[in-house]
Amino acid sequence: MLNRMIKQFRLQVQSINEVEDSHSSTVYKCTLLRGENVYLKIPYTQLKCQRELEAYEILKGSVSIPEMLDYWPGDKECPGAFLLSELKGKPLSAKDSSIVAFQVGVLHASMHTVQPPAKQVLTGIQNEYPTWATFIENQFYSFARDVKDVIDERLFNKALERFEGMKQQLPSPDGPSFVHMDFRPGNIIVDGTQVSGVIDFESVRFGSTEGDFTKLYRDFLQHDEALYKAFQEGYKSIRPLVDLEVVLPFYQYTDAFNSIGWCKRRGIERNALFLEENLVRLKTWLK
Repeated sequence: MLNRMIKQFRLQVQSINEVEDSHSSTVYKCTLLRGENVYLKIPYTQLKCQRELEAYEILKGSVSIPEMLDYWPGDKECPGAFLLSELKGKPLSAKDSSIVAFQVGVLHASMHTVQPPAKQVLTGIQNEYPTWATFIENQFYSFARDVKDVIDERLFNKALERFEGMKQQLPSPDGPSFVHMDFRPGNIIVDGTQVSGVIDFESVRFGSTEGDFTKLYRDFLQHDEALYKAFQEGYKSIRPLVDLEVVLPFYQYTDAFNSIGWCKRRGIERNALFLEENLVRLKTWLK
């Protein structure tokens, strides 16, 4: 399939390396003969491919994203493929400064200002905002079928009870907004002290902003109060920010639970470390 896509996009390739930190698609970094880097991306499903395609159309000019250089709509053997420009830099890390965290807040808020297009008919990106509570509940109980095979029955039943109790405390949803659903350091590219942009749109929705902070907080913001404060300041410079102290506990909890189910679906052995991390998180929440 890789060779086929290289021919499809007529690429003159010097070297190819598979990108490891990609969970919903196969991505290759291709260095062309003239020295330019481009990315060849093949989503796992047609739905993910359509979401990605629509996201590039919706976000272009509003949010810093890679340029879609070419697109192939796929066939029976492949759901489709994208040829993307390179955002200069490396994924966001805990070593980045408060200056960067402020820019990440601006980037995130800019994405959240994007609302469902009035005239464009979308077939990939769903608008979940009108029934956001049902959407979150359906996600939780979908993963619950997998979690049940991983943890003991007593802990499982306790986890369900905690979910039902916590969801009653949520405020009204904030939106409708374009939400990334996987806004984590690996998908935020930083070049020195400048944020280059955001990548990967296979999971995007229109919905409430409140659930879109969880992974960034889990993997970046919670480790440094200065970064957390700078992010909030950056975000608020663009749009109002939901009360994270109110909504984050619920979404942190559901993230830990759902991630256990994700590990079961994707392979417990391959994701053993991530599984253990989330088992610890879940048990801590249930103490």
